Amino acid sequence: MSHGVFIRREPVVNRQKAITATRLMVPAETAAAAAAVLNELMAVWPSARSVFVSLGDALPDDGLLAWAPPENAMVEIPAEALVASPTADLIGKLAAQGTPLCLNNWAPGMALPPEVQYRFVLADARLHPKVGNAPGIVLAEGLANHQEFALAMDAGYAGAAGWFFLHGLPVSDKLNPGHAQIMRVLNLVRHNAEVKEIEAALKQDVTLSYKLLRYINSAGFGLSCEIQSFRHAVTILGYDKLNKWLSLLLVTASKDPAAPALMQTAIARGRFMEIVGQGFFEKSKLDNLFITGSFSLLNVLLGAHLDKVLEQMHLPEAIADALLRDEGIYAPFLDLALACEGAAEGALAARAGALQLTAGQVNRAQLEALGFADSLQFN
Repeated sequence: MSHGVFIRREPVVNRQKAITATRLMVPAETAAAAAAVLNELMAVWPSARSVFVSLGDALPDDGLLAWAPPENAMVEIPAEALVASPTADLIGKLAAQGTPLCLNNWAPGMALPPEVQYRFVLADARLHPKVGNAPGIVLAEGLANHQEFALAMDAGYAGAAGWFFLHGLPVSDKLNPGHAQIMRVLNLVRHNAEVKEIEAALKQDVTLSYKLLRYINSAGFGLSCEIQSFRHAVTILGYDKLNKWLSLLLVTASKDPAAPALMQTAIARGRFMEIVGQGFFEKSKLDNLFITGSFSLLNVLLGAHLDKVLEQMHLPEAIADALLRDEGIYAPFLDLALACEGAAEGALAARAGALQLTAGQVNRAQLEALGFADSLQFN
């Protein structure tokens, strides 16, 4: 039952800043304990992309073999553990069963066993700005922002792991006209305007209508029939549920090259909050949790200050309280969602404990949320 181990995650992106994999950090005390945690999550394992599995400070050894890695899983081997015989034994057994390996904490010039093959190599770009002759596709770690990512790519890195893309983009006090049009549609829905009025607003941008129907009909929504039009969506879903899905249009409106990674992060936050909030709020309030998480990156996605964005929208006060002031009933759930994105393990455990959520509940919700965000196919 999760053994009190809270998984943290970070994305892996390619040179175009598109998410290509998810990195799961499983800070168990032993490889066997990590295997137990991973086994509990197989029913919600994200399958759309590759998954790197890091054991943190635990020595990779045969205890990990109690877990049967899915086809899209790769096991990270810390470079400092290569000299340990238990790890060497594990590497051979993983290779025999066809599980790809990643080498972590690599440094140029490091002596490595020649017979071991690595799919990817992770290196701290702050310590090693030049790639050198890496034994696999080399990915940067430790980047702080977009500017450092650009330097790492110029130095020969093939991508990066981490949350650097949340930082370093310019911010303005004004919204572009496309974003303002989406806000107009959202405000019409929140005020229960006539369907024909909302349809007319959507028809001013055919792309909006297409994206809305694509999202509603995605696998993550789980409808038993295909929605054919906005009027049909109103009939099947009602205005309250449509509010959530129209919010997706605003979250996915950015044209920045990093936008798909930002969108996936925002929607995963929202879905995570919605899942963990199910034991705290009635169903009518869960969509507000989704919107709170999804809108937490609007300032980055839209390139505008969050208070300027929200003052043009008619959001429930509890959403604005959480986003602007870290206050109110939704704030602890947003704090927990943010802690899953690489915060110190103690901080994540403390925020979960404040909500009386177990490690198993948080871990499962994370992977479910990732699967949902992946189903929307932002890349």
